[in-house]
Amino acid sequence: MIADPISPSLSFQPWQGSVHLLYTVRQGKTLPQRSYAQAPLKLQRPLYPEGEEICHSILVHTAGGMAAGDSLETTVGMEPGSRALVTTAAANKIYRSTGETAQQITHLSLSPSTCLEWFPQETIVFSGAQFHQQTRVDLAPGAIWVGWDITRFGRSARGETLQQGHWRSHLEVWQSGIPLWCDRQFLQGGSDVLTSPHGLNGHPVIATLALLGWNPTADHLEAIRALWHSSGGEVGVTRLQQGLLCRYRGPSSQLARRWFGAVWEQLRPDYLNRPACFPRAWAI
Repeated sequence: MIADPISPSLSFQPWQGSVHLLYTVRQGKTLPQRSYAQAPLKLQRPLYPEGEEICHSILVHTAGGMAAGDSLETTVGMEPGSRALVTTAAANKIYRSTGETAQQITHLSLSPSTCLEWFPQETIVFSGAQFHQQTRVDLAPGAIWVGWDITRFGRSARGETLQQGHWRSHLEVWQSGIPLWCDRQFLQGGSDVLTSPHGLNGHPVIATLALLGWNPTADHLEAIRALWHSSGGEVGVTRLQQGLLCRYRGPSSQLARRWFGAVWEQLRPDYLNRPACFPRAWAI
């Protein structure tokens, strides 16, 4: 169970955290050429569980979550030939707001012949939270980006749903000034969207996995659909202009990540010529 630390009688100075990363390749090894982190964000040392060609990076949010007025900015650059996997050490919690909006802005810029796998752990949006997240991916021709977003509305283990507050998410992927995929979502706390079959349909979790810069075949899509065997929720798979899109709506963020992990295992040998290597942080 996750406690809500915000009390109306207390006043806090909002956090203004940031992370800036630039990956490069030296003698066949991908490494952060420049890395900078400002509290409450922290960057762990680079890891190489699958060899020097792919750098695994783990972002840590030392404050444990975001409150009213907090702002986090993440910028990642990929120089030609670099490959990286970025994840987070734990779920991101968005606490109920005392009035101001918490926001998270992410900009990912990929040069040709790069691959960035962007796999943050889930976001838990408490009832009463006000949260905006915005992600822009600039994808050069020949670059591949794979990313997911898993969001839980309310602390469902204690029966909480998003009855107050709101959540807004903007995700855009661009290539040479042309939008490849834009996904804009908004959820108002207590609205009919929570129960509508065209919205959450009574489920607390929604999740999206997108792969851009690589064209799947019809066989790939059928194989991915066949990976879903659970009755706990609903999924969908769609081919994009230069990639594919997987959606989940259901009761469990664990089920969403398990399916996304199976999709990643299925596709990675084809788009990166490597088997999937699950980050150790996910097992903690």
